[in-house]
Amino acid sequence: MHGVTALLTVDGLTRAYPGVIANDAVSFSINPGEVHALLGENGAGKSTLVKMIYGLEKPDAGTMTLHGAPYAPANPQAARAAGVAMVFQHFSLFDALTVAENVALGMENPPKMRDLARSIREVSETYGLPLDPGRIIGDLSAGERQRVEIIRCLLQDPKLLIMDEPTSVLTPQEVAILFETLHKLQAEGTSILYISHKLEEIRTLCQGATILRLGKVVGECDPKATTARDMAEMMVGTTLHTPAREAQVAGDVLLKINDLSYAPANPFGTRLKNVSLTLKAGEILGIGGVAGNGQDELLAVLSGEARSPKGKIEFCGAEVGPLGPTARRKVGLMAAPEERLGHAAAPNMSLTENAAVTAIARKSLAKNNFINWPKAETYAREVIAAFDVRTPGTHVAARALSGGNLQKFVIGREVLQAPTVFVVNQPTWGVDASAAAAIRQALLDLAAKGAGLIVISQDLDELMEISDYFAALNEGNLSAPRPAKGLSVDEIGLMMGGAHDMEVAHVDV
Repeated sequence: MHGVTALLTVDGLTRAYPGVIANDAVSFSINPGEVHALLGENGAGKSTLVKMIYGLEKPDAGTMTLHGAPYAPANPQAARAAGVAMVFQHFSLFDALTVAENVALGMENPPKMRDLARSIREVSETYGLPLDPGRIIGDLSAGERQRVEIIRCLLQDPKLLIMDEPTSVLTPQEVAILFETLHKLQAEGTSILYISHKLEEIRTLCQGATILRLGKVVGECDPKATTARDMAEMMVGTTLHTPAREAQVAGDVLLKINDLSYAPANPFGTRLKNVSLTLKAGEILGIGGVAGNGQDELLAVLSGEARSPKGKIEFCGAEVGPLGPTARRKVGLMAAPEERLGHAAAPNMSLTENAAVTAIARKSLAKNNFINWPKAETYAREVIAAFDVRTPGTHVAARALSGGNLQKFVIGREVLQAPTVFVVNQPTWGVDASAAAAIRQALLDLAAKGAGLIVISQDLDELMEISDYFAALNEGNLSAPRPAKGLSVDEIGLMMGGAHDMEVAHVDV
């Protein structure tokens, strides 16, 4: 696109925090009507960069130009006034208010509610994102909530739209609708800066990509002419390991759940409804679903944190429903929740203490009710070494680790206890591509040794890569598991959307 004047040019942007340079002389540009990807591992500096473009952070050095004029937004209001809008990964909506009320809260000078409702309807229909302005946010799906955020931005008629991981909460069908919307915006001349870790998505959608590693630009590419693997290796700077395991025959039934129902105490939680499943030795059952459809509740019921008032949980032929988490861990039914800090790990406790918390029984870390601290420290060292946890030592508090390193520690702490059944929610959430591959390989190795695994994840590529069977959670209902091999994206999307009893024509592959 030579000869085209860039819409936004970023030149030498630098931003440092105590102990880390988040962005180191970053330069790139976006053309009018271009969808441009910003790629990089967690901690590469993507968030800091878009925060500076959106006026949430100020650069220490460097300049930006927008429409050929100097651009230095003092705050997000100034960025919006200049034509820059942003859809965040984590929505900032009030559950008790309507769609229109939430949109009005994000506007400097909102019009009358009746006029705003009309505008919301018009914009939502024009861009193929149907939305009723009078609906309460608390009643909307994750995909519909995202539409509210997008429409809030589109009402400002932006020239540059920044999107941070926009498809992480969407079913495949909702992703297709979002892409149609982005193509319409692009055709009208709007530029889109697109952050995503889903590289095939980037290849479908984007015309250009800037790749960051440790705060620096390490490359640019045309995503359509670059493989996903090549982009991933540019991001991590090393050759990626592809997880693999030998084909094997499933063994005896390890876990059997019959007609399990559970009503959480949290009013915004999801009720589990008559969940049934069977898990055999050596098998990996992948459970997909948009966030908030009962994933946390299922893990809590299986781990023993939540006791189920209805249904049976049989582990190796014995009923374990009445047992708490410690008793279940002792017999080999173990779990790792999605929320690392505060749930999987105690923030202010050291890594040694966090290792001891869950491994006391299976690693014999206590005698006469006294913890053997040297033995606990040795175990923490084993986890750090086996899972390449970057930390100064075992004395460090869990909160001092980066999200990705804490995730490696939490997963490693459970895997090295050799569970008979391991239930894990979002095993590679927030870790870079090479660490994700290592974690997936560790899960595959566990299964190869005869463990049964339930892997709950919003990353469908991950589930298809490691699972033998796939099931979907939708509003607390679990679909019947189906062989993962040969499942199409459409079939997965329908299962995630709640079409559990659909008849699908099977084709032998």
